[in-house]
Amino acid sequence: MSQLSDQQIRDELLKVHDKVKELTGYEMYLFRPPYGDYDNHVIKNVAECGYLSIQWDVDSLDWKDYGVESIIRTVCDHKHLGPGSIILCHNGAKYTAQALDAMLTGLKADGYEIVPVSQLVHKENYHMNHEGRQIPDR
Repeated sequence: MSQLSDQQIRDELLKVHDKVKELTGYEMYLFRPPYGDYDNHVIKNVAECGYLSIQWDVDSLDWKDYGVESIIRTVCDHKHLGPGSIILCHNGAKYTAQALDAMLTGLKADGYEIVPVSQLVHKENYHMNHEGRQIPDR
């Protein structure tokens, strides 16, 4: 996304937005940049289209196809895992679906509550740090 022009970013967002709304009736307002590729230019354009940008701070590395146990260990033992973490998993990765139950059970056993991203994100007065975590502006 950071390589696109303002108009290209907006066109891409709105094309997907319109298709999702057509298929589901849902008005999307969250945007995760593909590959985590963003800069201030992307964030500004996304915000002007009415979207909140999100980023993950825990990567499951599920796309590497190392197996179910690898995904569970990578997430549950991640050095950045903490309250407010956003965990990146991919719907097309080979072992993700098989790992989800044990991963979520392990996180809950460690005291974490699993919530939709929409419940987790700050909608205003925040910035994202270099790790992808939202930091409230005070």
